[in-house]
Amino acid sequence: MPPIGSLSPSTFSLPALTLVIGGARSGKSRLAERLVTATGRPRCYIATAQAFDAEMQARIDQHRTDRGPDWQTLEAPTDIATALAACDPGSAILIDCATLWLSNHLLAGHDLDAAGTTLVQALTTHAAPIVIVSNEVGWGIVPENALARQFRDAQGRLNQQIAARAGSVIGVMAGLPFALKGALPQAAL
Repeated sequence: MPPIGSLSPSTFSLPALTLVIGGARSGKSRLAERLVTATGRPRCYIATAQAFDAEMQARIDQHRTDRGPDWQTLEAPTDIATALAACDPGSAILIDCATLWLSNHLLAGHDLDAAGTTLVQALTTHAAPIVIVSNEVGWGIVPENALARQFRDAQGRLNQQIAARAGSVIGVMAGLPFALKGALPQAAL
């Protein structure tokens, strides 16, 4: 894929909701950034990561540097609905990622089903097109502990809820996008 910065603004149109899903380091965040950038709209980035150590802070800083200064960035470890309300309805929105958002709720002891319902409602009622990134965590072995199994099951349910409402679902493996639902947009290639 060409670097994000090599895309020129276009009249590319996103569906109201796009899910970009794949494994860790598959290229899904980079693809999601390409899709949002290709719209030519102002860009709003909703970040769900929290920096609990220096290594994670370095990752967050690198993501910001890679995106460049042309993104409005909002931190929303758990409250995506409020962050969405702060994004201009004329923008294109990227939420990265549903996996960290869900783990933040799990570790805070929140009701994961209720949080997921609130998230999906917020995603489907916002005026701007939204691209949300999520990890596919169900392809590995069954985790050995209850907390990990609870997370894996909740992530699978959340991914299914988002995919059911998305106009486009794009899988990413080894940096290569493939259409799971809807057509693969030219901006993804």
